[in-house]
Amino acid sequence: MIFQADELSAKQHYKFLSGAIIPRPIAFVTTLMEDGQTVNAAPFSFFNIVSSDPPIISVSVQRAAGKQKDTARHAIRQQEMMVHIVSGDFISEVNETAARLGPSESEIERTNLTLLHLPDFATPVISEAQIILPSKLVQVIEIRNDAGEVTADLLLARVQAYMFDEAVFDSKKEYLLTDVLQPVSRLAGNDYAKLGETFTLKRP
Repeated sequence: MIFQADELSAKQHYKFLSGAIIPRPIAFVTTLMEDGQTVNAAPFSFFNIVSSDPPIISVSVQRAAGKQKDTARHAIRQQEMMVHIVSGDFISEVNETAARLGPSESEIERTNLTLLHLPDFATPVISEAQIILPSKLVQVIEIRNDAGEVTADLLLARVQAYMFDEAVFDSKKEYLLTDVLQPVSRLAGNDYAKLGETFTLKRP
């Protein structure tokens, strides 16, 4: 079956892309609101590595009816975002933060997650996460549709520190232990996936 991209609706593009490009890692992002105290939290699966030198990661935040979402707005204003890797032991709490709330409400209030303040950052992190990447925003790329409307904000952020729980880190080899972490990935619709079976192939 072949579908011509220029004949599809935005909804069809979303369904096809989110169903085909799987599994996707989940960035659970905290940002700080305008009052300097209230914490915004939201999960994003349009997330990946851009570069290791320098250490740049990307989070694409889709706009709602052309309106910039809270995470993008706060990250741009504060120039920082705390990125957490999601694991099975707190995925239900993360899912709660996907609720659409008012711009002054904190999604954290809907959960039992615990905030932790770091010395060098204004934005708190989530202590339940076993991998945390405190990051500084370095670039914002506006994604426009054929009509010239901005539909997403692609956030490029430079990792400032790597915070690993001792349980998921082999300090001798400096490897992350994915079997212990048990990361959760995003599929399509309301579906998620755990790590499952892994295998090794040596590169030629």
